[in-house]
Amino acid sequence: MEIFHNDWKELLSEEMKEPYYQDLRKLLIEEYRNTEIFPKAEDIFNALHHCSYKDTKVVILGQDPYHGYHQAHGLSFSVPAPTKAPPSLKNIFKELKEDLGIERTDDDADLTDWADQGVLLLNTTLTVRAHQPMSHGKIGWEFFTDRILSLLDKKEDPVVFILWGAHARSKKKWIKNPNHYIIESPHPSPLSAYRGFFGSKPFSKCNEFLEEKGLAPIRWGR
Repeated sequence: MEIFHNDWKELLSEEMKEPYYQDLRKLLIEEYRNTEIFPKAEDIFNALHHCSYKDTKVVILGQDPYHGYHQAHGLSFSVPAPTKAPPSLKNIFKELKEDLGIERTDDDADLTDWADQGVLLLNTTLTVRAHQPMSHGKIGWEFFTDRILSLLDKKEDPVVFILWGAHARSKKKWIKNPNHYIIESPHPSPLSAYRGFFGSKPFSKCNEFLEEKGLAPIRWGR
């Protein structure tokens, strides 16, 4: 379940030999065998498969995968077709329309096109038990994804880190390189979106920064 086909393979190979990761792997084998776990095992590392280290220029950091059926597929906030956008993603699309005038519909909730442009859609916890949010929040994933953030911080090329909500913002400690740009706001969840997510203009801010640095902006629409 950890076969990478790009430069993440070499970058993370030593991390995957660490005792905590070996314990995590053993636990996951048992969990997938005995419990309903999302996403499918082959989708756990989709964010890394779709977005190499070299090509990463934006990170959108989520917490843990969706815990309902037909939702999680290894990309933060994204759901595969034909699943309709969950509430947080609907609010992301509302802000996208307000910010850039780009409309993505409820039926256009697969964000793989973002990932393929260099947007790393990374959750800090990569698996979850069905219908039990954050059930895998303390099994070791945080060490692994913190390592990913630390590696990205070392990039010379500028990276935009989009941190929505308290959990994502707590990871700011890993982003110390002045070449990078942090965009942060409350979470797009219906519980918090009105506290400052709406009107935060993350998409235009991100693209303005990328263009200032001579990088191609992200095509947020189809």
